[in-house]
Amino acid sequence: MESQNESPKPLVLVTGGAGFMGVNLIRYLLDKDVTIRSLDYAPFDYADCKDQIEIQTGDIRDPEAVEKAMQGVDIVIHCAMALPLYSEKDIMSTGIDGTRLLLEKARDHSVDRFVHVSSTAVYGIPDHHPLLETDDLDGVGPYGNAKVMAEAVGEEFRAEGMIVPIIRPKSFIGPERLGVFALLYDWAMDGRGFPMIGDGKNRYQLLDVEDLSQACWLCCTLPEKTVNDTFNIGAGEYTTMGEDWQAVLDHAGHGGKVKGFPAAPVIWALRILDKMGLSPLYKWVYETAATDSFVSIDKAVRVLGYKPQHSNKDALIRNFKWYLESLDEFANQSGVSHRVPWKQGALGIVKKFF
Repeated sequence: MESQNESPKPLVLVTGGAGFMGVNLIRYLLDKDVTIRSLDYAPFDYADCKDQIEIQTGDIRDPEAVEKAMQGVDIVIHCAMALPLYSEKDIMSTGIDGTRLLLEKARDHSVDRFVHVSSTAVYGIPDHHPLLETDDLDGVGPYGNAKVMAEAVGEEFRAEGMIVPIIRPKSFIGPERLGVFALLYDWAMDGRGFPMIGDGKNRYQLLDVEDLSQACWLCCTLPEKTVNDTFNIGAGEYTTMGEDWQAVLDHAGHGGKVKGFPAAPVIWALRILDKMGLSPLYKWVYETAATDSFVSIDKAVRVLGYKPQHSNKDALIRNFKWYLESLDEFANQSGVSHRVPWKQGALGIVKKFF
């Protein structure tokens, strides 16, 4: 029991707590001096930590669920989002309406900080690198557009006086991450090489979810004036797409190699398959896979003291090891979230000949 002179631990609400990012963030926060509450419409079924947190099942678009979840909260870390393979209606309503409702309830309950996890998808398909926080925003597809508009909602409430740090992470990976990465991990496990859109010489920055969690925590704990801003977050070390993914194949130990294919015809084929509902990849992935994609993290390093611990190769191999160790848990599953493998689609045919 807490003594009368001891302050209660801050209560941190993690939206999307049952998702890939949410559970990794929660595991990271377990080592901090906070109480944790998860809000997610999906059940929280992680045996390693479900008994150490408060769990609420509900949709961030439901006023009653959000009102209940916000009781006594000091800090919100907003991770919940409908992913790109969801319907456009769900993506837009979750990303925009859900974010607005959370911010309204956070304001009503005098929440100290609202850390909003956005995405570097807000930059669209850029014509220069590295990308800076001051660059123009141009979302691609419903997901990118929803992220741009959700940031605008956050800035509205920041202008009203709320502390709303906005984090723009690169594509992040780590334990529990399946989705598009499971497609290639499956090939590596089976001794196949990797097909690559383009020659693989483009630099494509990734991010380990542990480093993303570090950035979120910094925004929870540093002075308000320091964090009430927008920050790119990504790996500090990365090479080319071909080199980074070859590290996974080398770790698999079957002699598989990355093989590039001309980008233009592959992208056109994926566009057609996308229209037919047969593409295993969504637009932002296949439209940017052959181009450079990296952001400057200088601002986060300078202002927040952000220190990424994992290179692209480290993050990919760490995720691959977890994939191999956890196969029995998700065998024969597929879906549209990061927690299950995505359907191979047309790639299932290509795999037979690769």
